Amino acid sequence: MTTIKIHPYRQSAGGWGALRASLESLKHQGILADGTALLLKSNQAEGFDCPGCAWPDPDEHSTFEFCENGVKAVAAEGTSKRVTEAFFAEHTVRALADLSDYALEDQGRLTSPMAYDAATDHYVPISWEDAFARIARHLHALRSPHEALFYTSGRTSNEAAFLYQLFARRFGTNNLPDCSNMCHEPTSLGMPESIGIGKGTVTLEDFEHADTLLLFGHNPGTNHPRMLGTLRAAARRGARILAFNPLRERGLERFVNPQSPAEMLSNHGTEIATHYYQPRIGGDYAVALGIARYILESGHADERFIADHTHGFAEFKAQVMATPWSDIAAESGLRLEDLQEIGAIYDAGRAAIITWGMGITQHKHAVATIQMLMNVLLLKGNIGKPGAGACPVRGHSNVQGDRTMGIWERPPAAFLDRLAAEFHFEPPREDGYDVVGAIAAMEDGRARVFVGMGGNFANASPDTTRAHAALRACELTVHVSTKLNRSHIVHGRDALILPCLGRTEIDIQDGRPQGVTVEDSMSMVHISQGMRAPASPHLKSECAIIAGLAMAMFPNDQIPWRELVADYDRIRDRISRVVEGFSDFNARVHKPRGFHLDLPPRSRRWITATGKANFLAQPLQEVVAGRYRPAVAGRLFNLMTIRSHDQYNTTIYGFEDRYRGVSGVRNVLFMHASDMQEMGLAEGALVDITSHWPDGERAAPGYAVVPYDIPRGCLAGYYPELNVLVPLASHADRANTPTSKSIAVTIKAASHA
Repeated sequence: MTTIKIHPYRQSAGGWGALRASLESLKHQGILADGTALLLKSNQAEGFDCPGCAWPDPDEHSTFEFCENGVKAVAAEGTSKRVTEAFFAEHTVRALADLSDYALEDQGRLTSPMAYDAATDHYVPISWEDAFARIARHLHALRSPHEALFYTSGRTSNEAAFLYQLFARRFGTNNLPDCSNMCHEPTSLGMPESIGIGKGTVTLEDFEHADTLLLFGHNPGTNHPRMLGTLRAAARRGARILAFNPLRERGLERFVNPQSPAEMLSNHGTEIATHYYQPRIGGDYAVALGIARYILESGHADERFIADHTHGFAEFKAQVMATPWSDIAAESGLRLEDLQEIGAIYDAGRAAIITWGMGITQHKHAVATIQMLMNVLLLKGNIGKPGAGACPVRGHSNVQGDRTMGIWERPPAAFLDRLAAEFHFEPPREDGYDVVGAIAAMEDGRARVFVGMGGNFANASPDTTRAHAALRACELTVHVSTKLNRSHIVHGRDALILPCLGRTEIDIQDGRPQGVTVEDSMSMVHISQGMRAPASPHLKSECAIIAGLAMAMFPNDQIPWRELVADYDRIRDRISRVVEGFSDFNARVHKPRGFHLDLPPRSRRWITATGKANFLAQPLQEVVAGRYRPAVAGRLFNLMTIRSHDQYNTTIYGFEDRYRGVSGVRNVLFMHASDMQEMGLAEGALVDITSHWPDGERAAPGYAVVPYDIPRGCLAGYYPELNVLVPLASHADRANTPTSKSIAVTIKAASHA
């Protein structure tokens, strides 16, 4: 068993540590020379979009538009390692189940389609034609199209996402759960009610004009490191940067830009956050409420903007002013002096941007919190002017684009109307299953076929034990993937692995190279062109896989699947007539850097029921009362799941959480030193974690306790391992996003140390 190593990290984020880790990643994957050349095409106008995060590219490209975790993502995809038919012949699925998640993905790229053979417990080769025919037989045998689920990962291109939703709806269902259901769904629900759109209202250029940045619930140093360059530039020109995170995160504190010779030679980074606040887990609603109260008390709200552009201000003001400061401070976990300091800084700003991530969205009151952040922006007119606005920081590259293309279980009627007119069929109108609903449907037999377009559903989902049992109850599970992962091991009675091209690889259709498009976190749409030879001649693009399945399902269909996939421009032509904002798609996207989608709030147009931006608020007492606080023996803690620095989403690159000073293992629990002392726990002591919910307890045994700068009563540990503790029924109000940042747990000394 590997021993945990605890070694506090004193250096800045980035710098030599990032450079060394990047080189080690390329070496580990056996592509030091080729990978270095490949990275020069990452995030370039004539290159491929990084398969990692969705942070946008600057207008003026440099040669090096990648970060440490971007290097790891490219290296993992471009690896020299291969998972061949011989590998599957040597290993039963039961044997593969004993491998760690890291070891599974570290085997390398999948090379040919495989089918599960229950008699031998091996995956065996299958031709593409037979694979498509097998899926078609299962789908045709269902009693209803609603017994099939079509899951989507955020890395799927716009073209593939559009074809995928078209196929699902042509089949007859809106069962299109996707990874957005588990992260920014509250953003997609809360923002439209407030300002008319579920996307950020800023561009990268706005960060150059903002004098105040409020960063809530995300960790750019690990999850979207290219944002650090943007924050560094803002800090160096004097912007006030307020960070709100229960944990002290090095990337929010200071950063050495690897592209700056002066900083690299001096090893002296730029201070990022001018002010760092550590609210209690889930205290951000109260923080935002406190800012709003300060502005209202100061009398400095933008009265003209409020009168001209908003609705519901009087009711909102009355509710805020009726909330005592003592309640706001207690719920936030911050001192009254801190809250008033925050309010004063925001009040003094000329142009402010508020950013947020899953530290905001993965709570029961996530929608209410996002709407309170919108209220804060509206109070000062900080939407629709340079340097100001809302910036939800999306995770996976093109997760936002997938939703734009129609990957949604609750599609708008207008979208379905345009889809029907373009393809001459009547799409289903009933809402489908999201991720939480999909797991429940598989459990009780309402869903019997699961098709995953990328991702790792088995590991990404909440309530791991139930999610795995649900997948195993399926008659068929299908996964379109680049690498081996847990979802291939946790399979249905029949199962297929379909290997696809990666973002970095050349996609040839009908003898011509194709480019796909992606939409970044700030609604810029641009081309991504693979530059590397495919890992295997047997790989197909995601578009080709969808078209192949569609032709097996509907051999005489009026939709010209073969023609569409032969030239992706034809897919984009169809998108231009179905998806709002994509008119003249091909002409616009083939220009250097692509184009920015029209976002009505940027010009102060409000596509809401009232025709204005809406002040929306939930009483603080309701937010507090809505949380589940079980009566348990022993001390109750609030646990949040986080990523280590050596991972991206469910992909584990290694065991080095460098910035938090921990390496060697992933069974780690971060805890305040005083709480450890009170519990009689020494550094590195093993504990068993138990989560509590009305339907029972869930356990995660054998976690090593690490002292960390985190509020008392709060704990943090790694996703996806701790998903086992997240109850399926514990999710955001109305949005169904799992409450992975707010898990009621108790801990005790490990029973098997």
